Amino acid sequence: MASPAADDYLKTVYAHTEWQDAPITPSVLAAKLGIAPSSVTEMVKKLAAAGLVSHVPYGAVRLTEAGTVRALAMVRRHRLIETWLVQEFGYGWDEVHDEAEVLEHTISDRLLEGIDARLGRPRFDPHGDAIPDADGRIEREPFVLLADAPAGHTGHVLRVDDRDPELLRALEALGLTVGSTVAVTDSGVELEGTARPLPDGADSVVWLSA
Repeated sequence: MASPAADDYLKTVYAHTEWQDAPITPSVLAAKLGIAPSSVTEMVKKLAAAGLVSHVPYGAVRLTEAGTVRALAMVRRHRLIETWLVQEFGYGWDEVHDEAEVLEHTISDRLLEGIDARLGRPRFDPHGDAIPDADGRIEREPFVLLADAPAGHTGHVLRVDDRDPELLRALEALGLTVGSTVAVTDSGVELEGTARPLPDGADSVVWLSA
């Protein structure tokens, strides 16, 4: 079942549980993909028949072992391309997601390997998401969502969700990027030792080291 649409489904199912534990439901999958629920139902049936996902009616969608392997291959493509665009072409971290969504389906395995070698085998993309290696291995340290971090917690920024370019630009303007040190206080956060007001919604898109 080789198709860009199938790859997008598998990548989305994988990404949903990468930074939290709740499995994805067909309705959430439809919302994330911007597709009608009826279309998602049909595709999930096809993916299940191909042995790529497991699913019961009205229940969660989970990747099988084969589905996980294929999803990680697509995740690797997407994140290497994002890193390539930032490092080699000067793109901002708020500009690369949509470009990578297109390019990940078109470049050859040979070019992808060349990009990986050219970049020095990076372990993380510009947003802090781990890049699987060619064998699907992935590294990640313990993390906590900023919204769930208690007052008194200090950690460095591991990851910032890349779905909202405007929010990425606002965070960058504050000086909050991957690697920044954030201390959670009763009234908000301190960024690199200075109290900063965060944009609305920022605490739900930033992950800190635990």
